[in-house]
Amino acid sequence: MNQNLKLLTILILCLVANVTFAQEKYVMVIHGGAGTITRKNMTPQKEAAYIAALTKALQTGYDVLKSGKTSLDAVEATIHIMEDSPLFNAGKGSVFTHDGRNEMDAAIMNGKTLMAGAVAGVTTIKNPISAARAVMEKSEHVMMVGPGAELFAKQAGVEIVNPKYFYTKERWDGLQQAIKEDSTKAVLDHGNKKSMKLGTINHDYKFGTVGAVALDQAGNLAAGTSTGGMTNKKYGRVGDSPIIGAGTYANNLTAGISCTGWGEFYIRNVVAHDISALMEYKNLPVAEAAKIVLDKVGKMGGDGGLIALDAKGNVTMPFNTEGMYRGTVTEGGKIEVLIYK
Repeated sequence: MNQNLKLLTILILCLVANVTFAQEKYVMVIHGGAGTITRKNMTPQKEAAYIAALTKALQTGYDVLKSGKTSLDAVEATIHIMEDSPLFNAGKGSVFTHDGRNEMDAAIMNGKTLMAGAVAGVTTIKNPISAARAVMEKSEHVMMVGPGAELFAKQAGVEIVNPKYFYTKERWDGLQQAIKEDSTKAVLDHGNKKSMKLGTINHDYKFGTVGAVALDQAGNLAAGTSTGGMTNKKYGRVGDSPIIGAGTYANNLTAGISCTGWGEFYIRNVVAHDISALMEYKNLPVAEAAKIVLDKVGKMGGDGGLIALDAKGNVTMPFNTEGMYRGTVTEGGKIEVLIYK
């Protein structure tokens, strides 16, 4: 009898442990950019605005997934919310180039088929993520840039707007400050070659890039990223966001990944694909793979963060900056939004 009681006790403890430590299944993860995001630099009003915008984005994506639509639909709808908000460096809130223009990049990828689409250097597309999806689904190409991408998007039925739509005073003031800081730095450094190459010294002016990864009811992953690039960028610079395998990647065998940060380093480290490769070839968990790759970025001198969601619903959101706008939603609809470390 005592032996039976002991076995029953062990069984009950095991059941309790399973209930207590059961891994929650996530169906969506998003980011709104990484950078020097600290409490001391944030007003309560601005913090509340970011939390509300990220929550709305997550709820939008969750509703799409719950209705039975695809992960691609969820990613596109979610990123629309952030592109339409002036809070983020994408769409409406895009930063300005050195010439006072808004040049946007975006990419989307289907984890089931490995089909992908991207646009870069566009100035009149209201929601660049939709243009990226149009390239993927309505052309034989993966990436289109500049006026050609805009013409294609218009013919594909994507909404086109006057470039004035993207103007926000905060981003314009940010450009003036960046120009002032960079010219001062250039004088002090006697024309430092690194600053001339980048077109901006303070890479943190980029934070605000948005991204989303979703897992739908059919078990398919999709990832998307959208950005206004880097404040005060010159020479038609394009970052990692629209480059498949650098800033955006999705594969049902591994994970969906969207990155944010100093794009040059993400391109050189092929960050998004490297995470997927470590998972596929070394069978590493998504969190471990992401940490290894982001550590490589940090050691090289780059900063930022990323989000990743694997096919089993495990999520990771590492970053090496002061903060990263980020959030998750579970298959049960529980939303969590985070900003600081």
